Amino acid sequence: MSISLFQAFLMGVVYYLGLIPPPALGSASLFQKPLVAGTLVGLILGHPTEGVIIGAAIQLPYIAFISAGGTIPSDPGLAGVLGTAFAIVGHVDPATAITIAIPFGLLGTVVWVLHMTIDVAFVHMADKAAEQGDLKKVCFLHVVPPQIVAFAISVLPVMLGAYFGADYMARLVAMLSNDVLHVLQVIGGVLPALGVAMNLRSISRPNSMAFYMIGFILSV
Repeated sequence: MSISLFQAFLMGVVYYLGLIPPPALGSASLFQKPLVAGTLVGLILGHPTEGVIIGAAIQLPYIAFISAGGTIPSDPGLAGVLGTAFAIVGHVDPATAITIAIPFGLLGTVVWVLHMTIDVAFVHMADKAAEQGDLKKVCFLHVVPPQIVAFAISVLPVMLGAYFGADYMARLVAMLSNDVLHVLQVIGGVLPALGVAMNLRSISRPNSMAFYMIGFILSV
């Protein structure tokens, strides 16, 4: 199975929406979740069921993910998009898909830092416009240039990576022995446990446990 250039472009758009969507679409957190990104990638590739299953698997290591102070420890959006795409193309199981996705999550931090670094320039420009009382220019600098930069640094790399990397990933998986695939499955099985454990650690704190218990009781 191969990925067309148009499909690769749509995957880049999915990643872009998880990085910094247009204001009309609201928060980026929805599209940044591997479950959502994986589902959309599955729809793009014509395998919606596999997209949901693989996206849900990749979601588990990131279940306790939080971005604080403008930094991210890993990028679940890129992991969800490319991890799901290459897992579907390579016909691998969800546990192996997790191990494929995690390195992309780490690589995504580079995109995030680049995005934040470039956008600082627009902040300074907006400060000067505010000093001159030019509210329209402040709004323009707050929305338009950052969107253009985000689109360029997210859509293009993902599009090229998905388009040129799909066949390579499929050949690589086909070359791997059963023993190597088994190791990847074991690692992929451990990573969700780590994500769940981090989430439980947060819940077990005194200021969180009360809300957890109330929610649990109401759900039952």
